[in-house]
Amino acid sequence: MEEKIDIVLTTFNTKTEFLVQQIESILKQTYQNFTLWISDDCSSNKEVGQLLEQYKKQDNRIILYQQEKNLGYNQNFEFLLKQAKAKYIMFADHDDIWYPQKIEKSVEKIKKEKVDLVYCNANQINEKGEIIKQDYFRYKNVPLIKGKSKLTQSRCIGIGCSQLITREIKDKMIPFTKEVIAHDWLASFLAGEGKGIAYIEEPLFGYRLHQNNVFGGRNLTQNLTKWKEEHGRTYQAYLKYRTEKVINQAYLNGAKMCFSYTHSEETKEYINKMIKYYEKLQKSKYVNIHIRQYIKFLAGRNLNKKMIKEMIIFHAPILGYLIYLL
Repeated sequence: MEEKIDIVLTTFNTKTEFLVQQIESILKQTYQNFTLWISDDCSSNKEVGQLLEQYKKQDNRIILYQQEKNLGYNQNFEFLLKQAKAKYIMFADHDDIWYPQKIEKSVEKIKKEKVDLVYCNANQINEKGEIIKQDYFRYKNVPLIKGKSKLTQSRCIGIGCSQLITREIKDKMIPFTKEVIAHDWLASFLAGEGKGIAYIEEPLFGYRLHQNNVFGGRNLTQNLTKWKEEHGRTYQAYLKYRTEKVINQAYLNGAKMCFSYTHSEETKEYINKMIKYYEKLQKSKYVNIHIRQYIKFLAGRNLNKKMIKEMIIFHAPILGYLIYLL
């Protein structure tokens, strides 16, 4: 008999066309023993709520909450995690398209490898659902981890909508601490401290990129272009991007989140050293020579191109600025 799976899906003013495609792709999975938990975060677009109510009436596997006030993404997501009780839990974005065997193959993998988290590859799709980039692992230089790795303390391992986790990991995630910046990073960190991680190289869903994507689906060039349009082309504007969007948002805050969850003194010591490294980078305005520390904390499999870009941003900001101007 199939294990029960809980799928958690948050919505907020989602484009109804995207939402229909995502829900339909979940309902048509080859693996059918699941509950789809949906929480709408008080969308001002009433069509979203009406659409969700229709789906709830059509399929008894859907459990719907319509929040009376806006909780914000993190709190809304935490709310759903508290409802999920199944042995395995999956995260779903509101605008992706799952391929038919996403659940089936993820469950097979987590059972075979006996780990706490499995993440899969994806194809990046546009607003029309057309594939614009195949092999998200290669395109975004996603870290490839099998088993346990300290890299889970310094990087997010697999985007949330690609992950399947055990109930044990979910239980460790909640309640969220105030340091939580990314549920997918937190899940992979806790899995790394637990029974470990495995990945599936086959793309099992279409990861949608559109105008409302803030950071995750875009590459460095796209992020820099957006930042230049909003903040200008000065060196100070670039240093602000380097500090706020890269060092702080993408690395330092993640390290602080992991520190707030670990009970291991050894891990705390390791993360403390990492935090001090990031803090030194913040103060470096032209060059930083401590590249060995970068290798120690951030090097990993499938990261070659990403590492080159990061080392330039971290350790040669003046060179990074020249790239910023292109």
